[in-house]
Amino acid sequence: MLGSIQALIPRMRDICGARNVITDPLELRTYECDGLTAHRSIPALVVLPSCAAEVAAVVAACAAAKVPFVARGSGTGLSGGALPRQDGVLIVMSRMRAIIEIDAASRRAVLEPGVTNLAVSKAAAPFGLFYAPDPSSQVVCSVGGNVAENSGGAHCLKHGFTVNHVMGLEIVTPAGELTWLGDGTGVGVGYDLLGAFTGSEGTLGIVTKVVVKLMPLPQTVHLILAAYATTSEGGQAVSDIIAAGIVPAAIEMMDALAIEAAEAAVHCNYPAGAGAVLIVELDGPTAEVEAELATVRSICAAAGATEIRAADDPAERASIWAGRKSAFAAVGRISPSFIVQDGVVPRTSLGAVLAKIAALSAESGVRVANVFHAGDGNLHPLVLYDESVPGQTRAAEEVSGQILDACLEHGGSITGEHGVGVDKSKYMPKMFDASDLDTMQLVRCAFDPASLCNPGKIFPTPRLCGEVPGHHRAPHPAVVASQVEIF
Repeated sequence: MLGSIQALIPRMRDICGARNVITDPLELRTYECDGLTAHRSIPALVVLPSCAAEVAAVVAACAAAKVPFVARGSGTGLSGGALPRQDGVLIVMSRMRAIIEIDAASRRAVLEPGVTNLAVSKAAAPFGLFYAPDPSSQVVCSVGGNVAENSGGAHCLKHGFTVNHVMGLEIVTPAGELTWLGDGTGVGVGYDLLGAFTGSEGTLGIVTKVVVKLMPLPQTVHLILAAYATTSEGGQAVSDIIAAGIVPAAIEMMDALAIEAAEAAVHCNYPAGAGAVLIVELDGPTAEVEAELATVRSICAAAGATEIRAADDPAERASIWAGRKSAFAAVGRISPSFIVQDGVVPRTSLGAVLAKIAALSAESGVRVANVFHAGDGNLHPLVLYDESVPGQTRAAEEVSGQILDACLEHGGSITGEHGVGVDKSKYMPKMFDASDLDTMQLVRCAFDPASLCNPGKIFPTPRLCGEVPGHHRAPHPAVVASQVEIF
């Protein structure tokens, strides 16, 4: 395979230019992992195309040489979805970051995949519009990566995930063909290939253009921060808010350990001594928001809030959000290493699963900081450890896995927005049976029969396309004797 890579280098230089083909071993190490540093693999070759035609030519060359390839955006993923192949080509999309069009009349934007998430809303703001999906890493994460992982963010409770805002995709198929999925209007006919591709973690092809839906900026935005002695009390407030028929733009919660980290990092000035803080943001028409605000304040107080703060000024809201948005990186202030988990549970199970996480932490001695999208039950436990201490890495991994087990036991999922990648593939059989996994693999094989596009991701035991799904048994003697056929 390395011989094939060496033979590809001149072709890649012809396509992308010599400066955009990386072969130096030290420079290649820059790309050995994404945001999940526990998994590392140095690619054999890195290329940085500047346009869709170059991406298509690179993929076609890889396909002809039967060399595996992986696409990478900003490298902020947290599941190892962009982990390179040591025997393959890493296609880095970061040079393709043009905002091609803001179509205010149609409320849509046409983007290259390397555009950062926040840049879309900044470009749309002068037209009174914004792009709703907002991962915590929105300052640096790319829209192409958001499509691959179907990213959400704090405001996905009301406004939906990436898949709800993608209206069309230009993609390069695993064979190197440039084509479109969806017509850019969001109205599809036939099979929903656009929906199947969004969230497929780069296993079905590479995005080269994205048409996204833009939304009008809300007339009014109000934010409430409520402090509680325990996460259980905060969780009760979440359930009561939703039960009241209110769907806030966002409901976020942080526990004491996450608050400690955020204070050390950004000095967010959350209420001292709080065991948990709940952030509730309401947006929409002024009259509606004002009415909901009064109800939410009353519910938060009834659930036992020790302090309630309100903010309608953009600067005040940004100051409160800073603590939540910085939480993942902030944990580095209190722990040398940590694992970010991404399980999902029904809202009604939040209390039970948080109690289980606390018990796992106490039993193992492994600290866990909890920060999560409380409104839709998307947990982000941060499992803290020091890899320089023998045994701590393994202990952290065990606790991390047990947290996912607890999510599944309560009818949840192993991922909400970070994806499966390589990190969670071993948990897929716990969530899906063999028939489910075979069906998923058949979809992958329909797009990528050569199994070259981001191979080794999502599935615990990927099979070669063309293999017959299910259990294999020795043929019946009548079949061997050609007396009957199997159809």
